[in-house]
Amino acid sequence: MRGFFLRRLRGQKLKKVLKIGARPSPLSLAQTGGVRDAILERFPGLEVEIVPKKTRGDDPTRSPTGPMGIKGLFVKEIEEALLAGEIDLAVHSAKDLPSVLPGGLVLGAAPKREIPFDVLIGNFRGLRDLPPGAVVGTSSLRREARIRSLAKDPKIVPLRGNVDTRLKKVSDGEIDATILAASGLRRLKGPDYPLDPIPPEDMLPAPGQGILALEFREGDAWVKGFADPLNHPETELALEAERAFMRALGAGCQTPAAAWARTDGNALVMDAMVLSLDGSAVLETKSRVPGPDAEKARELGKSLASRLLADGADEFIAEAEKRSH
Repeated sequence: MRGFFLRRLRGQKLKKVLKIGARPSPLSLAQTGGVRDAILERFPGLEVEIVPKKTRGDDPTRSPTGPMGIKGLFVKEIEEALLAGEIDLAVHSAKDLPSVLPGGLVLGAAPKREIPFDVLIGNFRGLRDLPPGAVVGTSSLRREARIRSLAKDPKIVPLRGNVDTRLKKVSDGEIDATILAASGLRRLKGPDYPLDPIPPEDMLPAPGQGILALEFREGDAWVKGFADPLNHPETELALEAERAFMRALGAGCQTPAAAWARTDGNALVMDAMVLSLDGSAVLETKSRVPGPDAEKARELGKSLASRLLADGADEFIAEAEKRSH
């Protein structure tokens, strides 16, 4: 089948340029470049163009204490460009995607997941070792709530900007520590960049963290042919479960919720968590389904969300939505 597709591409189809939209940040361009390279490795005669699209989340005038929980803050303009035909494919950090896509768009592939965990940047062994009053920079409500639940009287300050900006804040002594995604550091700094991820029992990742999601127009078979070979089935199942979890919670991107799904033999295992903003309450659950397929993965995510909602997670979600807006 792939040979037939390649033969078709050697004709007039190859004269069309595949336009890939991405945010203009160094990390987004780096991860989009990786997807471009993976496509060209499989289809070397194709012409590919990366088209930077600035989103509301990239606006430097936006206050770091502003409404960071707006759904689609980092993707809306890119999705509009897809629907308008200005680009053919979008590469997103899956954790930035709203749990429901706009009509006419689909997630067509999920390449193999990078390390999903967070990394503590600072001269400390872990969150539990932060000294009282340590200044930690983050604008993630999930990270803030978990820090408050494990550390002694931390001082949380808003922190935005690209990876290098955040690293510099620590090295210059403006803050004592920050927390970054291991996947972003690995993609931006290279596979040899030293990492010491926070163990999941201390910091469960955001749903979709470490996963790139390839989005395109529904029914676009030409683009689908380039995206499909990049898909990693185990990553796709994990993403299905984690996105279903967020949909069932009715949560936005800035809800203090965490989820991590992964295959274990012939089963899909998932941990999930919702926290109060002050870290005083932590709701946790875990389950597995044997012989997973996409439908079972979604059911797993929904069932864990139902458990947490029954335990009172809706109060924490409402609290977070109020603060982030």
